[in-house]
Amino acid sequence: MTAAARWQEWASFALGLWLAVSPWIVGYAEHDAATANAVFVGLALALASHFEATFEQISAEWLNLGTGVWLVIAPFVLGFASATVPTADSIAVGTFVAALAGSALSLDKEIGKLWHRLLDGQ
Repeated sequence: MTAAARWQEWASFALGLWLAVSPWIVGYAEHDAATANAVFVGLALALASHFEATFEQISAEWLNLGTGVWLVIAPFVLGFASATVPTADSIAVGTFVAALAGSALSLDKEIGKLWHRLLDGQ
């Protein structure tokens, strides 16, 4: 992990905390599936990002990327897509988390080498 990628982990940490408390802040706590998803995924994201930022040997960017994708599709899978506020919250946070993970992954030299080998057909 590079020092340049450190800010992405702290941003993901903040997004995880936001997601965990957002049902009560923006007022969709009455939607059980949306609230449970936000709290569980938000706390997991915050914890994973905190440990990733704290311990250099841990890299969870692929997990964060998957989490971001899950948050984007969760409203449709869990059936709360008709509720505008939790859907917008989930999709917005998921998009940011996935973008942060992609940004951090783009800085990883080993992934860059793998990508070039794949493109070269080796």
